[in-house]
Amino acid sequence: MGLLGTIRKFTEGLAKTRDSILGKVDRIVNAKSKIDRDVLEQLEEVLLGADVGSQTTEILMQNIERRVKEEKYEDSTALHVLLRDEIAKLLHVNGDEKANGILLPEGKRPYVILVVGVNGVGKTTTIGKLAYNYRQAGYRVVIGAADTFRAAANEQLELWAQRAGAEIIQQAPGADPAAVAYDTVSSAVAKNTDVVIIDTAGRLHTKVNLMEELRKIRRVVEKRMPGAPHEVLLVLDAGTGQNGIQQARQFTSAVQVTGLVLTKLDGTAKGGIVLAISHEMQVPVKYIGIGESIDDLQPFDRKAFVDALFNIEHLQN
Repeated sequence: MGLLGTIRKFTEGLAKTRDSILGKVDRIVNAKSKIDRDVLEQLEEVLLGADVGSQTTEILMQNIERRVKEEKYEDSTALHVLLRDEIAKLLHVNGDEKANGILLPEGKRPYVILVVGVNGVGKTTTIGKLAYNYRQAGYRVVIGAADTFRAAANEQLELWAQRAGAEIIQQAPGADPAAVAYDTVSSAVAKNTDVVIIDTAGRLHTKVNLMEELRKIRRVVEKRMPGAPHEVLLVLDAGTGQNGIQQARQFTSAVQVTGLVLTKLDGTAKGGIVLAISHEMQVPVKYIGIGESIDDLQPFDRKAFVDALFNIEHLQN
């Protein structure tokens, strides 16, 4: 999908967030023609209300206030462009350049991805959509059903694997998750499979035993294939807001998360969590989920995200 197609997807998926932020900024602009302390305070409230987070909001406001002073901005209509510019810079600084996760790096076959996250965030559907993306790119994919705790987990994952055209490795409910992960990587190595995606349990991220289980899976995978897993993706529900940052901290501490997947972004007016998590965790957003279809998991593109969030046509009108 080209940049225009990606922007179109983002524009549709970010409708609630965009309407929330731009609509409120419009009301500020319409109420006051000049940028003053009151206007800036209202802008700060808009960002906090969109779940941008206190730390990230503080950085954005400091940068905007500095530019207003140094570049002599007076007209409140400049708020749109100032905010868009500073958000783009923030994402760029924190490594969220276009993440083309579909192209596999050289010399890493199979490319092993460990997927973690609490129950209910859309982890199973994310794995199915991720497998579909790789299959559409021409890669052979095997999914490891290492969430052996939930009785229905394997059945759900098997359905998604079939839809995506991927193979699945699974054992009986209650089996050792690390053993499933080991078998999956072994199978992929034997069959020269391109991509391995390993599902994991997601019950109560605060439980020590779950984090130990994840650490064990990581150790076993690395023992079977030195250097693996090559990617550890944490799936977060965009609607969970600031609780997502706490989840990110705990999973990162346990299994060294390398990238984030934000799901259900189309269902929330608080998509500013993308900025908060990216900035505060210093972990790049790799994918965002903006729909229910199998092709609705989009590699995160900083330019497309910012353009869609601020709606270029809106700024030009």
